[in-house]
Amino acid sequence: MNATDRTPADLLRSALAADPARPLVTFYDDATGERVELSVATFANWVAKTANLLQGDLAAEPGDRLALLLPAHWQSAVWLLACSSVGVIADVQGDPAGADLVVSGPDSLEAARACRGERIALALRPLGGRFPQPPEGFADYAVEVPGQGDRFAPFAPVDPDAPALAVDGVELTAAHLVARAREDAAGLGLTAGSRLLTGRAYDTWEGLSAGLFAPLAAGGSVVLCRHLGQLGEEGLAQRVESERVTNTAV
Repeated sequence: MNATDRTPADLLRSALAADPARPLVTFYDDATGERVELSVATFANWVAKTANLLQGDLAAEPGDRLALLLPAHWQSAVWLLACSSVGVIADVQGDPAGADLVVSGPDSLEAARACRGERIALALRPLGGRFPQPPEGFADYAVEVPGQGDRFAPFAPVDPDAPALAVDGVELTAAHLVARAREDAAGLGLTAGSRLLTGRAYDTWEGLSAGLFAPLAAGGSVVLCRHLGQLGEEGLAQRVESERVTNTAV
């Protein structure tokens, strides 16, 4: 990756320039059997649309705090990079009452109602499907995002030294996040082309790093598994083989 990259959005742009067709995020939900694979180009398109929604329809500005109440999921990864693209602080599992806006999965809607700003809900259904009935007081992400633009340009440049991520009591600037992701990538033995399988939750830095930031920083890809404990040892071994996994962080 480019040594001058100082934000997660920079890392994604470098990945897109290097090889847009390669896989970036392969997601499994072992409770439902869902599998989704996103190339760098497809993932970047989702990020651009989500960043346009965030900056445009939701009127989010750099420095705003977004409570991200989502599990480890490919759409959660999209939101993390969209926040970075706009300069919004992604407060992972943060307090909605103290946030400017909230993004919630189907299991955290009641808690998310404490947010007095904009509220977005994700059904987390296969293929990014919408809610059968939109939750009252929320905009349905699957309804709002398809019509957004495929290219994104921030209204103001993102400051690498401004806060970008808060998780489990730790707050990181964008530049610090990238530096830690690179350190973690080295610690996990990741290099360009590595495929890291992880079942860690998205509620700690270690989970976010293994599940997105470290593979992105290394020029690799992630096999992100939700409910991995339901797979069993034999199933895990088969997945490692079929997905050409080179490294694990479970």
